[in-house]
Amino acid sequence: MIRKEFVLENDLGLHSRAAAIFVQLTNRYLSQIDIIKGTTKIDGKSIMGILCLGIAKNESIIVEADGVDEEEVIQKIENLIMNEL
Repeated sequence: MIRKEFVLENDLGLHSRAAAIFVQLTNRYLSQIDIIKGTTKIDGKSIMGILCLGIAKNESIIVEADGVDEEEVIQKIENLIMNEL
């Protein structure tokens, strides 16, 4: 299992469009992907779960990936959050 903390720096956080892009990415991988905000943990492949977290600009989340492609998916998520959202 890999855990990595990210701070959302884009203006709108993980709003609907960004959440859809995130879910499209995570659903390409076999690993279980979870997002943790505070004490809440949701499935990182669920757009409704992500939207329910209400992740805003400058908020911190932890992404966990567990599975055969966990390293690759964490790298792709990092690139997405840091460069593409």
